Amino acid sequence: MILRRLLSLFLLALIPCAWAQFGNPESNGNIHVRVVLENGRRCNIHARVVLMNSASSSPVSDQFTDDECMVSFDNLPVGNYHMVVSGEGIQETDSGLFEVDSRKASQVIYVTVKLASDAAASNNTGSGPTVAAVDLNIPKRAKKDFDKATDLIAKQDWNQAKDELMKAVAIYPQYADAYNNLGVVYARLGDRAQEREVLQKAVTLNDHLASAFVNLGKMDIAEHNFPEAETNLAKAATIENNNPQTLMLLANVELMNQHFDAAITHCGKVHSMPHDSQTLVHYIAARAYERENRPTEAVAEFHTFLQEEPSGERADAVRKELSGLEGR
Repeated sequence: MILRRLLSLFLLALIPCAWAQFGNPESNGNIHVRVVLENGRRCNIHARVVLMNSASSSPVSDQFTDDECMVSFDNLPVGNYHMVVSGEGIQETDSGLFEVDSRKASQVIYVTVKLASDAAASNNTGSGPTVAAVDLNIPKRAKKDFDKATDLIAKQDWNQAKDELMKAVAIYPQYADAYNNLGVVYARLGDRAQEREVLQKAVTLNDHLASAFVNLGKMDIAEHNFPEAETNLAKAATIENNNPQTLMLLANVELMNQHFDAAITHCGKVHSMPHDSQTLVHYIAARAYERENRPTEAVAEFHTFLQEEPSGERADAVRKELSGLEGR
């Protein structure tokens, strides 16, 4: 019970409000993305670039690259983002985290992708999913309604956003991203039944839509259904295996489900990659080590947590646990 109460405190930091991705509209920046092929080969693909916010698992926007393999995202609120690039014949690639900073009006980000044939030749476990067929046929009218809804979500106008997304799926019933964003909107409107229904629809239409699996996992966490949360988050992590927040959420439910080795492994992976202040991984790892009767490693993780987050309610809770552990 003590473990669950403490983790409930920390989970508040793991499940941000759906609108947290949208910052102050007066502090925006522009991102220009160039997709390049590994080994300097000429880029001749039209790749799909999905912009994701690190604090949310809903796509902010998505576009296809032009003939120069470039795409732009304008007027983005300040914050931390990452992009997922996919397309026919290339391995799905995550850009890693980057920051939109109001002090930099415009930034250029290069994302290097590998051809699927190269990935297979190098004995990779797979070439990664390409653009889902349903996403190649989105009518312009449906995409326009989707973009309107994105702007309305930024303004926290949930009812109008819902109406625009409903228009989008009426025009194109296979619009997986629209169903995923409807899940975000229904969450803000407090309609849990509709939230789950549209998220399930999203993953049925596109079983490689990591953000929808993450949103389902967050619903499961809120309902304390940790086994189902682990299933959904594991699917998301398989699709998008270098997203630190997804891996941290997965590690947390693995801890709750007493899968301690898996939790430690995923915490270590987050710590080894660039991440946005995911100090909680050290708390999760410490508790997993403690449950495996490995106090030395647990103490080390608690100390690392306090180095990264020395003050606040969470730090106070960790100091109490650390004092008890060191006093044994």
